[in-house]
Amino acid sequence: MSPWISSLSMVALIAALLAGCDGGAPESPPESAPAPPADEPSETVSNTASEEVREGLPTQFESVEDEVDYYISRLPDRSFFDTYGGEEHPRPWYIAAERLGQIGEPAIPSLVSRLDTSDDYELMLVLYALMLASQDPALMADTDGDYVELGTVLDPRHNAENRDIALAWWQRHGWRWQ
Repeated sequence: MSPWISSLSMVALIAALLAGCDGGAPESPPESAPAPPADEPSETVSNTASEEVREGLPTQFESVEDEVDYYISRLPDRSFFDTYGGEEHPRPWYIAAERLGQIGEPAIPSLVSRLDTSDDYELMLVLYALMLASQDPALMADTDGDYVELGTVLDPRHNAENRDIALAWWQRHGWRWQ
């Protein structure tokens, strides 16, 4: 076997392995993400498991509003998360908050409406999702790059200060949704 063929085979193998990894862990994992409380049962939705595990997760929505409503309703659900990072460094992936962040600008009014929740866990995820959603590229263009820039995320001990940051941002930009 010539070295050229061997090199091509190696490149093809690496490309195939990388393609198989697409869609796995997030690009920038939240470093301070706490695990859900141990005293509560946890039925995780795993990205690596079969589709049967995702049975309760809708694959299509009638509208963006329906999708936003669905994920808003799942924010307080402590069992609605996935894990990534492998067995050595498992970390929670908060599905509803991440998805609302991906939806972006259309999710913002619904997220702001949840800033008064008395559930610390839900508020932590609302704030995280709001930070992500406010970074929607089209919205960032309209706000001159101003977004909900939180200090410490995914830590309920910082909910009060993060809520103040979110409310100040809403005071500057909330008129867009009224």
